[in-house]
Amino acid sequence: MSSELLDALTLLEKEKGISRDVLIEAMEAALVSAYKRNFNQAQNVRIDLNLGNGSMKVFARKEVVDQVFDPRLEISLEEAKNMNPNYQVEDVVEMEVTPKDFGRIAAQTAKQVVTQRVREAERGIIYSEFIDREEDIMTGIVQRLDSKFIYVSLGKIEALLPVNEQMPNERYKPHDRIKVYITKVEKTTKGPQIFVSRTHPGLLKRLFEIEVPEIYDGTVEIKSVAREAGDRSKISVHSENTEVDPVGSCVGPKGTRVQAVVNELKGEKIDIVKWSDDPVVFVANSLSPSKVLDVIVNEGEKATTVIVPDYQLSLAIGKRGQNARLAAKLTGWKIDIKSETDARDIGIYPREESFRLLKEEDTADDDFDQDLDLD
Repeated sequence: MSSELLDALTLLEKEKGISRDVLIEAMEAALVSAYKRNFNQAQNVRIDLNLGNGSMKVFARKEVVDQVFDPRLEISLEEAKNMNPNYQVEDVVEMEVTPKDFGRIAAQTAKQVVTQRVREAERGIIYSEFIDREEDIMTGIVQRLDSKFIYVSLGKIEALLPVNEQMPNERYKPHDRIKVYITKVEKTTKGPQIFVSRTHPGLLKRLFEIEVPEIYDGTVEIKSVAREAGDRSKISVHSENTEVDPVGSCVGPKGTRVQAVVNELKGEKIDIVKWSDDPVVFVANSLSPSKVLDVIVNEGEKATTVIVPDYQLSLAIGKRGQNARLAAKLTGWKIDIKSETDARDIGIYPREESFRLLKEEDTADDDFDQDLDLD
């Protein structure tokens, strides 16, 4: 009995990661429940579980009183002194009341309670592990699909990938390995519930952290992300170290780093732009790959009017307005794009100072793109 009990506790502790103290506490609580249920006893009892020899004893705990009203919970002072002369009123006397066949009945009755406690402890461990991984990325395996969710195995638990968090250009099959972003971890009566996403901007950010050592170590910082999952995204990057090119770090030699992220996202186009605390420069950069002549800022309304060459107007706006829409999300500024001709017609002219500043930025970017042979 003792070796089997010890072996079972050791196995559970090893396989489930549950401490032996938790298991022993669960077993003692189960044995108390078993005793009260099977022997119709409502008295206050304590279980003595001896792991050394595998024995189980039940002790009734009774308070010493002058006058007994409930013999299940109380014992007279006279009777207590017959057991030990040192007992006084309000002391607690323990008396062994272990039934002869308690071991067999206890094992049967306690099994369900112990199992439940173990399951609760497992759930607690899983919740503690995954609550710390909110807003993190994990690799999972697609298990099954239905009309509402894709169920992704993350090892100890299945996560839920809702329909609206699935990329429109992807088709998922059982056993596919995919990277997912953990958006929410909830504690429910049935255990932890984990929701993941393939469309969240955080997924793009975490993928760059994996591929770009300079982001991981903090040399380069991703300032903002704008994403239309499965189609196109923009990220702005910055480095306090003037000797580090944040855009070049993210692109990588011959574009290998950004290409790894693009491949993981099944061909999603990614624009990497340099962040600036000057809204003129930042907004102009965000409209990449189009060229900008001037950015007129309205601080009060957090809005900008952007002037572009006539032949660049459609490129700046993008297909169905996507480029301008992503630029606005990336910068946090409203963006109104006008061609140079339209701007002049309403009396707006590019300022020479802005033109010079933006031209310098464009020249640097052009040189960088040519070196890497990028589009």
